[in-house]
Amino acid sequence: MIVFAQLSDTHLDTTDERAERAARVMEHVNDLPVDAVLVTGDIADHGERAEYEQARKLLESPHPVFMCPGNHDVRGPYREVLLDEPPEDGPVNRVHMVAGAKFVMCDSTVPGEDRGFLDDATIGWLDRALAEEPGTPAFVCFHHPPVTLGIPYVDGIRQFGVGRLAEVIERHPQVVAVLCGHAHTAAATTFAGRPLLVAPGVVSTLNLPWQGGGIADYGAPPGLAFHVLDDEGRLMTHYRTV
Repeated sequence: MIVFAQLSDTHLDTTDERAERAARVMEHVNDLPVDAVLVTGDIADHGERAEYEQARKLLESPHPVFMCPGNHDVRGPYREVLLDEPPEDGPVNRVHMVAGAKFVMCDSTVPGEDRGFLDDATIGWLDRALAEEPGTPAFVCFHHPPVTLGIPYVDGIRQFGVGRLAEVIERHPQVVAVLCGHAHTAAATTFAGRPLLVAPGVVSTLNLPWQGGGIADYGAPPGLAFHVLDDEGRLMTHYRTV
């Protein structure tokens, strides 16, 4: 059995308020026997170096932590501070293996824009990454949902051009699920015949269109997801607030 946590959208801006919310989630996760922690984007609010320095401290964990950027992140300082790499501008794509599962963290960002898109280089990289160890359960992860969620504000800045992504996932039956963030609300649907699971937000919770109250609720408690893959290959997801 594999158990891992997913959090998203910390939007750290060096203020104490947002730092406290992220710290609350990480303190909760760090005390639990999970196999890994996924952070699916919008780690920083403005993509500034100081925000990533704050994130590096707050996201420290005894568990492996796997990240991908979101539309508020900036690739150069993200790479330099969080990955100890030169501040290059290309997509930040990474593969991680832990507890008998593969986590393929894709960069769905379009620099300077809020919408998401996997460029041709990333699509090719994803296909090759999934072709390796085809018998290993895999999770495809990125920031932007590749489908509409019935929330106009989010749907307008979702991931576009997703036909190529669907073709890749359909070619690789070992893909267990697709995981993303961006929507600041827990949600579940399907994409390319697999579960598509959206993590809630840490910084805020999106108000659904029929709820009213503006776009987001910054007073709602931070949320996260726990994903469980059992020994029979069945996936279960539990959403929690802390």
